[in-house]
Amino acid sequence: MPLPSPTVTRQRLHTRRIMLEGWKRSDGLWDIEGRLTDSKDHDYPLASGVRPKGEPVHDMWLRVTIDHEFNIVDAQASSDAVPYPGGCDTIAPAYRAIVGLNLVRGFRRTVAGMFDTVSGCSHITELLASLPTAAIQTFASEVSDTEGLDPDVKPFQLDRCHALDTASDIVRRYYPRWYRGQS
Repeated sequence: MPLPSPTVTRQRLHTRRIMLEGWKRSDGLWDIEGRLTDSKDHDYPLASGVRPKGEPVHDMWLRVTIDHEFNIVDAQASSDAVPYPGGCDTIAPAYRAIVGLNLVRGFRRTVAGMFDTVSGCSHITELLASLPTAAIQTFASEVSDTEGLDPDVKPFQLDRCHALDTASDIVRRYYPRWYRGQS
């Protein structure tokens, strides 16, 4: 259901778009690619010069390559548009430091500490935070959420979101073996 219509007139000033795509590679690995763009609906004055209406203030890319256990085996970042050329666009190589991390084991907390304040770009770091769920959704394209699973191993998605709390009615209905609520 969409949001209710606004009750007052408004003027849009800013648009942020975040796009994530998951790719299965021919070598048995997966790529998760993300892009973040910010643009204004008016000419935007910056210390580095005016950014014309609609032209991106930020246009940043990120690609991580992961194995079947969500381990990052390669990482690349780049910036096509930045507010401070010669500054913002020099941090991308720092993001290779995420190689070796696991996307589903403390990833967000770890990268928040690694790229805090001047150690990273707040926009690329924000894009990183979306990678774990995008990777899970990419893997979900490969397997059914119920069929062919080992009946003695709790499905990965359980206890990872509100609806799939093992005490919820949803789990009672769709994953009765793992239901932990009131009988």
